[in-house]
Amino acid sequence: MKISTILDHIDSGHMALPEFQRGYVWNRDQVRSLFDSLYKRHPVGGLLVWATESKTAAHRGGGDLAPGVVKLLLDGQQRMTSLYGVVRGKPPKFFDGNIQTFTGLQYHLETETFAFYQPLKMKDDPLWVDVTDLMKKGTTGLGEYVAKMSAIPAYTAKVGDYVGRLSRLLGITDVALNIEEVTGNDKTLDIVVDIFNKVNSGGTKLSKGDLALAKICAEWPEARSTMKTKLHEWNSAGYYFNLDWFLRSINTVITGEAKFQYLHDKNADEIKAGLVKAVKHVDTSLNMISGRLGLDHDQVFFGRFGVPVMVRYLDQHKGTMDEKERDKLLFWFAQAGMWGRFSGSTESYIDQDLGALEGDDGGLDKLLDQLRLWHGGSLRVEAGHFTGWSLGARFYPVLYLLTRMGEAKDWGTGLPLKANLLGKMSRLEVHHIFPKAQLYKRDYSRMEVNALANFCFLTKDTNLDISATPPEKYFPEVERNHPGALASQWIPMDEKLWKLENFRDFLETRKTLLAEEVNKRMQDLLHGDTRWLAGPSVAAPATTTISSGIASQEEEEQFEALNEWMETKSLPRGILAYDFSDAQTGEQKAVFDLAWPNGIQQELSQPVAILVNENAEVFAVASQSGFRCFTSVADFQTYVKNEILVGENGV
Repeated sequence: MKISTILDHIDSGHMALPEFQRGYVWNRDQVRSLFDSLYKRHPVGGLLVWATESKTAAHRGGGDLAPGVVKLLLDGQQRMTSLYGVVRGKPPKFFDGNIQTFTGLQYHLETETFAFYQPLKMKDDPLWVDVTDLMKKGTTGLGEYVAKMSAIPAYTAKVGDYVGRLSRLLGITDVALNIEEVTGNDKTLDIVVDIFNKVNSGGTKLSKGDLALAKICAEWPEARSTMKTKLHEWNSAGYYFNLDWFLRSINTVITGEAKFQYLHDKNADEIKAGLVKAVKHVDTSLNMISGRLGLDHDQVFFGRFGVPVMVRYLDQHKGTMDEKERDKLLFWFAQAGMWGRFSGSTESYIDQDLGALEGDDGGLDKLLDQLRLWHGGSLRVEAGHFTGWSLGARFYPVLYLLTRMGEAKDWGTGLPLKANLLGKMSRLEVHHIFPKAQLYKRDYSRMEVNALANFCFLTKDTNLDISATPPEKYFPEVERNHPGALASQWIPMDEKLWKLENFRDFLETRKTLLAEEVNKRMQDLLHGDTRWLAGPSVAAPATTTISSGIASQEEEEQFEALNEWMETKSLPRGILAYDFSDAQTGEQKAVFDLAWPNGIQQELSQPVAILVNENAEVFAVASQSGFRCFTSVADFQTYVKNEILVGENGV
């Protein structure tokens, strides 16, 4: 079927998008590549559709479906959305994404290449053709371009070539795409989703949550947008949750179960009521976790799948708890995150924890007994648990929790860094107690330089003031100006340990102090009922070395200079030593030297990582996760200049 006919079918409601499909996720690079392939008449793949009765078809968007049999796109959404957006100059009715992704596509008559509009580069160059403008005007537009080029002496001799190229560009809509159909009365939503997942085996499969949400939207079409609105609010507050996570909390409120299958027989009114309750209880949970534990942003929000359990507990108790009950629930949440309770079979563990809350003997004590049994011993922390390194380590949030819960003070002002006084993480910075520059000079490994025990949190101004000064020089001044400020951040007060040559001894001593502080704070949450902290502790696991990240001070200075260069071009800074972790479990996969995980043009260009002197394993992790990788700063800057910079500066 011709592309033009498929676009007409989308307009008439004969073709649409099934409700279970995710939104539009392509970036400009992919749109440009699609049109380049179609222009060259290279294969771009066929479409797979589900032919079903329109009266029973749950579809995305507000448009009406045509009567009779309609075709719902199972495979080809990204391509057809991109084609529709460029050819029609507007998104289709089922669109859910960033419209700028396909806005302003240009074609160069001489080089026969595609690029997105860059004012400084294209404004006065008649060889650039607006693809959408040409597509909408058709042969009339072709005539206008021919007339314009014929009037310019420098291009008169090439008008014939240009006519052929413009005709070929217009002919993209005449390209035929093969369409395969899934038909038959036996094709239920479950079967079709299974087919979809098999077809998209190379991409992101639909989750059980997607299927559950599709069935909900069949009866309550506004469900997805209602949930996304609330997710955006949490996003604005610094917490980045997804639909699956939110739906899990709704599920626990309504059914007391983790598995989404229990939602399938619930009607729209039950779902709406459950959503209202879930929102209220999630907000309460976040306020407690932020206000009491100080975990006030996404990077330190470990154990997020503990929240659906908290939501169930709050709903059981009508949202009311006394102080001891609240703190015991928070003790469970912190401990579940600390030991990675939900890093494995998330759904199974949530179900186990929900089960511990049910029945006459259910409740927080049973929930904690279950956690201790699963952990294999006392929930006390030992010094070895702080052996991890970098911001991706599981105990990094614990260090932040200690700073926000305890008596930690800023070394420049002497003011406390408590949660209710400071606000969001953007006002705190990670500080290397022993400066990186000094340690790299003495050939310490990057794991030692970035050890958790070498981290503390300070205000930005204080961090800048200390800079690369060694502790043996700036510690005495801090102690003189603000007595007790060093000890408040669990700094060993033996001055011999402040010397660079004793750095490793400093780390070991501070790990012990940190472990003691964690146990003290956990005891405070239990208000004297410390049975879960009694008995033998579980030994810390062996440290897993991830051979990645910045290897030297020279490399770091190179990346810092690049970030400064980006700022001079009004472009965003990259994240230095970016910890790439599993989105669900938080498990660290690798450390990228410098990264833009959302792209330099957020949502319009793919994620980017600079990996200097890294091994093949790190490149594989980055590439498989959709990052465009560069092995040198120079190559990256060339990319920015050629594909990003002009367009950004012209916005």
